[in-house]
Amino acid sequence: MCEKWGAELSENGEVPEQRRNDDGGGRGLLGAFGRQLKLMRIRAGLDRAEFGQRVGYSPDTIASYEQGRRVPQPKFIEQADEVLDAGGVLIALKDEVGRARFPLFFQDAARLEAKASALNVYAVYAVPGLLQTEAYARAVFHMERPLLSDEAIEEGLAARLQRQEVFNRRPAPLMSFVIEEAVLRRPLGGAQILRETLEHILLVGQARNVEIQVMPTARVDHGALGGPFTLIDTDDDQRIAYAEVQDHSRLHTDAKYVRTLEARYGTLRSQALTPSESAAFIAQLMGET
Repeated sequence: MCEKWGAELSENGEVPEQRRNDDGGGRGLLGAFGRQLKLMRIRAGLDRAEFGQRVGYSPDTIASYEQGRRVPQPKFIEQADEVLDAGGVLIALKDEVGRARFPLFFQDAARLEAKASALNVYAVYAVPGLLQTEAYARAVFHMERPLLSDEAIEEGLAARLQRQEVFNRRPAPLMSFVIEEAVLRRPLGGAQILRETLEHILLVGQARNVEIQVMPTARVDHGALGGPFTLIDTDDDQRIAYAEVQDHSRLHTDAKYVRTLEARYGTLRSQALTPSESAAFIAQLMGET
């Protein structure tokens, strides 16, 4: 087991491939948390209705949390720890429970992303999750095939917005995005949602630690035709690559492969519009929507 990344590494330095429908790990954690919650509630002499009244949640919601069917909100966990006099036991599990919102194939990447010192993101198909508005993200989840349940959509949406807490971290991580022009023209969810998303991207790009570049479709040369990827600099000065396609994903730690993606990303940045040119281009696109 690779303790830093929470996943076993293969001989070539890769975290084994994971898929969206393989969510047993997350569900197992939720089940364990739910059983712990129930034991503490019973120890406190509270039925679900009484406990729910004290924390502001319905008995049905409490039952869902105890049975591991829903992911508890961070606020609920903090309130439950206090009401049940858990001494911080439930709060200690808050981060792990929060990551259970993510599909298993992304949980290790999400753990690294949340603590990264730098992120370099190349986006090909849709606006990167870190830059999505709530409305855009909701539209993306609604387009999933097979169709997601309403509950799965809400959990996925909460997880995606939770990831954006990385922008509030101090010290702030350095963040670079290279986004294909086609992504910024694709009206997922409708023209109004796209316009709001473009405006949001411009706003995020004003932060000193964030650089956003557009890769024009008209470029004759292109340094990375192999698909999207993310380079993650960890807090202990290691660089890991994350690549995903059609719900299949890998974390790459092999130095040679990571250096290859580093070179591709550097080429992309040199071929793309500069951050200031990109901001002007995105503003122009807003006027066209």
